[in-house]
Amino acid sequence: MRIEQMETPAVAIDLDILDANLKRTAELAAKAGVNLRPHIKTHKSVWIARKQIEYGAVGITVAKLGEAEVMADGGIDDILIAFPLVGAGKLKRLAALIERGIRVTVSVDSVEAARGISDVGVAAGIKIPLYLDINTGLNRCGLEPGLPSAELAIQISALPGVEVKGLMTHAGHSYGCGDAEGAEKVAFAEAEALIATQQILRERGLEVPEISVGSTPTSKFVKQLSGVTEMRPGAYVFGDGSQLFPGLIDESECAMRIHATVVSTPRPGTVIVDAGSKTLTSDVSVHRKGYGYLPDYPEIFVERLSEEHGILAVPDDCSLRIGDVVSIIPNHCCTVVNLRDELIGVRGGKLERMLKVDARGMNT
Repeated sequence: MRIEQMETPAVAIDLDILDANLKRTAELAAKAGVNLRPHIKTHKSVWIARKQIEYGAVGITVAKLGEAEVMADGGIDDILIAFPLVGAGKLKRLAALIERGIRVTVSVDSVEAARGISDVGVAAGIKIPLYLDINTGLNRCGLEPGLPSAELAIQISALPGVEVKGLMTHAGHSYGCGDAEGAEKVAFAEAEALIATQQILRERGLEVPEISVGSTPTSKFVKQLSGVTEMRPGAYVFGDGSQLFPGLIDESECAMRIHATVVSTPRPGTVIVDAGSKTLTSDVSVHRKGYGYLPDYPEIFVERLSEEHGILAVPDDCSLRIGDVVSIIPNHCCTVVNLRDELIGVRGGKLERMLKVDARGMNT
């Protein structure tokens, strides 16, 4: 079956582009002497995670315990949970993963969260490795770099069932940069903030060996970042508008395309397709108006969305007709995946395999 024959809206992944993206980033990490620990929240697929490890990843990063459990069931045994684990239920599930022999590292940014994980480690007779999350500009989790984070790391290191093994950050604000030069500046800033904190800890007698940076945009510059030991990009696997519009990638690196059928041309200047917010998602871009980019029709943009309808703003002389199929690069690939049970894997325009979104909905 060819992609044109498939029911729409269809979320298709070009497997040749996917493979090239996986290899390119693995080679980038290897040449920089940096461990690759990709974030699987983008694809949520055991098959793709295995491919990432096959190409050289040391393990994976997940956002939630549910994702970790699914990946462990799929044979992945080295997992960073990059989210604070708080509450008895989650700690019980963490203990179960450790009992299965999974090498689990957890990120924290408080003594309270670390104390619960320490209790799990004491009960298991081990020291659970922790990454201390540090704020380098996203203003999400993490204390400020330097003394605030260093003092917290020292407090946590006194707990009996954990070991502070790394300092980590996620420079998600790099997606808001207007160009690659801006993202490069963020990359240097996040690395310097972690390394400065590491040095303070070293002077105080606490050696923290791992410096782990996140975000796909900043990962592009890892070779220039002295002192970084690990990177955790996620969205690089598929590519999307958030990377394309500021010039971090080109269209040849966009493995994900949403295929939608024109179902109505009700008035001049308007075309309706069968991909709405339940396919394209409501995520917008700071770089370009609309809810997706049509590479074959760059003058057209997805102006509005209903749940099942995509309303395209088109020139009055637009050639699109009812029944035509358009290809859309979404603004944000991660949220698109989370709305699908399966993705359509194509090669040369033909269906090759269905990619199950194994960890879809695993949000606890």
